[in-house]
Amino acid sequence: MNALDHFLFGLYPYICLTVFFLGSLIRFDRDQYTWKSDSSQLLKAGQLRWGSNLFHIGALFLFMGHFAGLLTPHFVYEHFTSAHDKQLMAMISGGTAGLLGFIGASLLLHRRLSEPRIRINSKTSDIVLLILLWLQFALGLATVPVSGQHLDGGMMMVLGEWAQRIVTLRSGAPELLAEVGWIFKAHILLGMSIFLIFPFTRLVHVWSGFGTVAYLFRPYQVVRARRLNVPAGQNQPRRPGAGV
Repeated sequence: MNALDHFLFGLYPYICLTVFFLGSLIRFDRDQYTWKSDSSQLLKAGQLRWGSNLFHIGALFLFMGHFAGLLTPHFVYEHFTSAHDKQLMAMISGGTAGLLGFIGASLLLHRRLSEPRIRINSKTSDIVLLILLWLQFALGLATVPVSGQHLDGGMMMVLGEWAQRIVTLRSGAPELLAEVGWIFKAHILLGMSIFLIFPFTRLVHVWSGFGTVAYLFRPYQVVRARRLNVPAGQNQPRRPGAGV
């Protein structure tokens, strides 16, 4: 492992995660009016429904899958499934979700670049973000056939151990990726780079989506109607300006 590998896979993840959390917090504190998804539906709804739905289904499934798959220690599931079965399940489900997300991102990117009104109202960050997400879906799909060449689950275990060492601040994480193929390394680097630019793009609205989970645990809001206590036999007073 050279100095560049140590930086990219040992230090760079911490830079990205620090900017991800602190940048999101600072933007929420200072620029709350920019905390939105900036929908372009009013400009043209065509392609948006299919593109947006496919993109969000694929992206959310993959995020949750990567989060659980990489950060769950092997001893938690080794008693009821093997590394081989877990990798096979990840290839099938991740490949399906990745394909849906790739199609959705392609539709959204084509729509944003081909429609003059949407193009002129798009920020540079919107287009760059879509291109990066499109590339990330493509890289993820490219890892599926490579993973199929070694179904023993060894590569998945290495990647999971790398991620767990990063989040638990343990040493030796970069060395684990010494024999990992370039396609996996590119997928990791682009994924971390998306975390890096997250606070400066429309992606911040993802936090609001997760924040809505709090409504499931919020106490019920009690609403009482306001009634006038009018003695029996008397008419209630009419509102000013009410008709006869």
